[in-house]
Amino acid sequence: MSKLTKNQKAVADKVEAGKAYSLMEAAKLVKEITTTKFEASLDIDVRLGVDPRKANQMVRGVVSLPNGTGKVTRVLCLCTPDAEAAAKEAGADYVGLDEYIEKIKGGWTDVDVIITMPSCMGKVGPLGRVLGPRGLMPNPKSGTVTMDVAKAVKEIKQGKIDFKVDKAGIIHTSIGKVTMTPEQIYGNAKEFINTVIKLKPAAAKGTYIKSIFLSSTMSAGVKVDPKTVE
Repeated sequence: MSKLTKNQKAVADKVEAGKAYSLMEAAKLVKEITTTKFEASLDIDVRLGVDPRKANQMVRGVVSLPNGTGKVTRVLCLCTPDAEAAAKEAGADYVGLDEYIEKIKGGWTDVDVIITMPSCMGKVGPLGRVLGPRGLMPNPKSGTVTMDVAKAVKEIKQGKIDFKVDKAGIIHTSIGKVTMTPEQIYGNAKEFINTVIKLKPAAAKGTYIKSIFLSSTMSAGVKVDPKTVE
């Protein structure tokens, strides 16, 4: 068995294997065991008791994190000329339509979120092959296809994220940065988990929230006791 590194030993001393911590304890521990020299992302993994292969057990939604994401989100708004000024004022990094559609066809996807209008989907729809695999395709369910593009831009800039369960029944997403305070991490995590709980499908049977883990980029996961969240 290989010897533990200095950092691995420090983590092992702080995080008890198999123990489920309260959400606040986990928020504090993740900060303590993060040793990266860069600003690490704060991730959450929630394993659900659902079968995502069945349409009536798909869990997908949006949540506005009370303390933001801790990162700059680059937003492209594909809209009609009459909505461009409002989108720019709301904070969109890129605003337009035909010129950006051509750029995307050429392989440009240097953004984090794309927002568009229902009337523009005829032009945006064919970009699915490029945007879909990158998770950038606008979708009404995530609020990125809307008549009020300015409101959508503002919400995303303030910390609104969308999420969905994967094929393994796990929701994995980033809810902030480790440089946040434990209270901010706790607030974001609690809001996210409570949103997932509210989205429980009626067809889901048995235990819904099977496990919750908080971690940062390259850190070990800290198990959270779901009972400390509800």
